[in-house]
Amino acid sequence: MSFCLAAAGVAVHVVATSFTLSWMHTIEKTEWSESWRVEADRLVLAEARIEGSGAGMEPPGDARLEDGAYVWDPDIAQSSITLRRYPSAGDWTLCAGDRCASLGDWLRRDADPVTISASAGEDCGEP
Repeated sequence: MSFCLAAAGVAVHVVATSFTLSWMHTIEKTEWSESWRVEADRLVLAEARIEGSGAGMEPPGDARLEDGAYVWDPDIAQSSITLRRYPSAGDWTLCAGDRCASLGDWLRRDADPVTISASAGEDCGEP
């Protein structure tokens, strides 16, 4: 299993069965992270985690408190994720395999929007 990152004419093939996206909430200044699995042609959101609540980031009723963060298992599947990047908001961090880096380091500093999609092979197609 693998997935592709694509933006601004650049495509990167990442060989991994899972990845984590994290970012800092611009108002609350707390971290939000999501753990995703690659399953065939789908990306499955397996777990979400936030360090606190407020300003549009209330955890759902089934969230549990673990190590100071609210954690829940959304189990949402989709073919791709599109992320917007705004310099004033800070960048997303993507961790896959043994690499954790900002989307700007995975792709290009000006890459926006970024699409993450499941990949069955080594080709990401046209970005």
